Amino acid sequence: MKTAEKLASSWLLILGFMFLTISASSVMEKKDAIKSGNPRIDRDGEIVFTSPSYLSDLSYKALQGFVFGVPCTLLGGWMTLSLYRQNKQEKKALQQQTDERLQSLFYQMVQENHGRVTLLRFAIQSQLPPNIAKDYLDDRAKEFNANFKISEEGAVSYLFEV
Repeated sequence: MKTAEKLASSWLLILGFMFLTISASSVMEKKDAIKSGNPRIDRDGEIVFTSPSYLSDLSYKALQGFVFGVPCTLLGGWMTLSLYRQNKQEKKALQQQTDERLQSLFYQMVQENHGRVTLLRFAIQSQLPPNIAKDYLDDRAKEFNANFKISEEGAVSYLFEV
């Protein structure tokens, strides 16, 4: 579903800019035709005099480009902005869910182990990389004024008062 929405917003933006470009080029062409007032040479190399019907065609073309370009651009921009906001909210919800899961696991481990938590055990149970698990435990240790115990093998245990 998101892919279809992304494609639709992209196509609307592209169409909108295309129509607005057509409109702008028609306006510039009309200004040049009015400004010169002299005959001009067309693409085939023939001399063409500026006629009132040519100028009205350019005006009509500019109006059409504007009428179709503005709504397409606005709708495509609105869809893009809503997709961006939706993505941002989903990331925020996922981060909050992860934080709640880690907090629950941390409290469970503190209770089960009578306040003693090791980095390895927490990393295994939380399925976090060791450096992220260490940062998390260090933050909780600062927050709860925990003590540290280093075993003979060099393993660090966090001791929380229960």
